[in-house]
Amino acid sequence: MALDQSFVGRTYPPTPAYEVGREKIREFAEAVGDAHPAYVDPEAARALGHADVIAPPTFVFSITYRAAGVVVVDPQLGLDYSRVVHGDQKFRYVRPVRAGDRLTVTSTIESIKSLAGNDVLDIRGDVHDEAGELVVTAVTKLVARAAEEA
Repeated sequence: MALDQSFVGRTYPPTPAYEVGREKIREFAEAVGDAHPAYVDPEAARALGHADVIAPPTFVFSITYRAAGVVVVDPQLGLDYSRVVHGDQKFRYVRPVRAGDRLTVTSTIESIKSLAGNDVLDIRGDVHDEAGELVVTAVTKLVARAAEEA
């Protein structure tokens, strides 16, 4: 059954604050194989104009995807997560994520489309710092595959 179009524009409450730590940034950079010195060396980051180490661009996926989980489990939406695959991911940065940031994510359903029996759901995650300033917007595309015919 197609997802209800009336959910487009629905915004969910912000997540609790996530404190970005140097070690988490280092671990993430190592896991994705990005050896840029600004991710692990405060002096290298300062040489580039940053107050502390910065995170690789995809670092925020781990917190925005978790925030999108609130949308996914909304019983009123009726999304069958057992049929969901991750379709796409985009980031629009205002500034880099830095060690010491305390970030919250507010998720909003941007669009719902039905294509060949599949539901395609775009969830926007607006990531704000402790001062309420927008840091990055992430858009996660989820595809709920059509149920197979018996």
